[in-house]
Amino acid sequence: MKMIKNDLFDYPNRYIYQLPDAFKFSLDSILLAEFVKISPTKEMTILDMCTGNAPIPLILSTKTSSPIIGFELQKEIYDLAIKSVELNNLTQQITIYNEDINNLKMVFPGKYFDIITCNPPYFPTTESSNVNKSTFQKIARHELTITLRDIFYLVKNHLKENGVFYLVHRPNRLDEIILYANECKMKVKEVQLITTKNNIPSLVLVKIVKHGQKGIKFAGIININEYKTYQNIFKEE
Repeated sequence: MKMIKNDLFDYPNRYIYQLPDAFKFSLDSILLAEFVKISPTKEMTILDMCTGNAPIPLILSTKTSSPIIGFELQKEIYDLAIKSVELNNLTQQITIYNEDINNLKMVFPGKYFDIITCNPPYFPTTESSNVNKSTFQKIARHELTITLRDIFYLVKNHLKENGVFYLVHRPNRLDEIILYANECKMKVKEVQLITTKNNIPSLVLVKIVKHGQKGIKFAGIININEYKTYQNIFKEE
């Protein structure tokens, strides 16, 4: 299957390899990377779970020089990520593992990360009507290899105290997100809803802090159709 080189949306000097007929990164990943708050001067270690062809690490690398780790299960998609990192001359900063994220403790035992990001599979396997035909998309979009609850327990075991977990998901699963966060001694601190032309929220971005205090900040709903660029879309005035 032939891969192609694309601009990474409108991020200057960032490029990404994709499989045009099988696998492309989504707007979800761009929004999640933009939602992450990083001090450019603070040294930290960042993990991107379910990294795909590495759009989130590539965008985060424009915000920080800290090391970024990505885990991608599918070999063909991992190969795209590796080539994309090499293409952007970021091999000294970004490391991608072709490994099941469920095996994270085999590579990074203990509470290692300051920030964890995840654009996970959205659909439980019980939603059979939504199952994609493409093998790439089945694994990327459906909870075949990992569930939302599994992700929270991985974050619990590998995030440092007061570390931050950033997640993008579907709004109809926000109740589960809050439930699993509390179950894992984490607190949802910020919620950002995203809409499109019909004004019905289609995505939710969530900031979660390990052993954080009670209280959730709900930001104003953003209609992404009103923006020509997504850079700094969540920047507070």
